[in-house]
Amino acid sequence: MKKELRNRIPEFRARYRMTQKQLAEKVGASRQTIISIEKARYTPSLILAMEIAEALKTSVDELFIYGEDSEDL
Repeated sequence: MKKELRNRIPEFRARYRMTQKQLAEKVGASRQTIISIEKARYTPSLILAMEIAEALKTSVDELFIYGEDSEDL
């Protein structure tokens, strides 16, 4: 099975009641970029991933999961 990078951005955004637009503004990205990252259509740079993690008060390794099994989420 192909390995892929998945993320928990929607889960963390919900925890802080943050919209995609609010997160985008906080990290200096567009709302469309956040949508694309959440839907795994775009892989963020390391710097953007770190900024998103910081905005959501978590670490990059908690926010992004690399693996095969979607049940890891």
